[in-house]
Amino acid sequence: MRVILFHIGDFPVRSYGLIVAIAILLSASVAYYLARGSAYQKHIFNMLTYVIIGAIVGARLWEVVFFQSEYYSKHLPEVFAIWNGGLSIQGGLVGGFIAGAIYTRMNKLSFWEFADLLAPAIVLGQAIGRIACFLNGDAYGTPTNSGFGLVYPKGSMAYDAYGSQPLWPAEIFEMQWDLIVFAILITLRNKKWTKGFHFMAYNILYSFGRFMLEFLRGDTPRYALDWTAAQWTSMAIITASIAFLVYAFSNRKWRERGIIT
Repeated sequence: MRVILFHIGDFPVRSYGLIVAIAILLSASVAYYLARGSAYQKHIFNMLTYVIIGAIVGARLWEVVFFQSEYYSKHLPEVFAIWNGGLSIQGGLVGGFIAGAIYTRMNKLSFWEFADLLAPAIVLGQAIGRIACFLNGDAYGTPTNSGFGLVYPKGSMAYDAYGSQPLWPAEIFEMQWDLIVFAILITLRNKKWTKGFHFMAYNILYSFGRFMLEFLRGDTPRYALDWTAAQWTSMAIITASIAFLVYAFSNRKWRERGIIT
C-alpha cells in the first residue's frame, strides 16, 4: 500500500490517480477492440471525455450526498476539493451513463446497443480501479477478529479507523468479483440477446456482488436495515434492471406472437 508512488520534482504522483488513469485507458482500449467491425468503434474515444466528466461529477455528488453528507454539511468549502479524496464508484457509473446517453442521443446512436457493447470493458475498468483503492488504503473492511486479513500501515485511513488489526480485504474481493463478471459478460457475447440484455446483466451481477461485499465494509455509515448507501443503490439498480429485462423479454415474445406490433 502506497499512497504516493514517487515525486516528479515537488509534484507527488499518487497511486490512486495513476491507477485510475490506467484503468480508464485500458477499459477504453478493450471497448475499442470489442467494437471492431461496428459503427460504434469510432465513437469510443470521442465519447471518453464526456464520460470522464460525467463520472467525476456523479462520483463526487454521490459521495457528498449519500456517503458523507454529515461531514460535508459542516465543511461546505471542501465539497469541490476532489483532490482530497471522496469519489463513489456507483455515482461515477451513474454520471458516466448519463453522459453516455447524452452523447448517443446527440450522435443519433442506440444507447442500449452501445451500452451492451461497452459493458465488459466497464467492469474490467472497475476491477483495475479497485487496485487504486487498495494502494490508497480506502474501501477497507471491518476487523476479521482472526489472523486472516489485511493490516494497513500507519498513515492510511484504515489504520486511523482500526489500527493494526487484520481487516477484511473488501476492495480485493470486489476486484476479483468484477473480473468474474467480466468473464461472464464476454461469454454471453457468444449468443444474441434482446437489446439491453448485456448492460442489464452487468448491472445485476456487479450490484449483487457489491451488495454482498458491503457487509464486510468498515468505512461507510449505515442506514435503514443496517444497509449502507451502496447497498440501497445496488438494490435499486437490481430491481430496475430485472424489471427492464422482464419488460423487454415479454415484449419480444408478444411481438413474435403478433400480439403487439
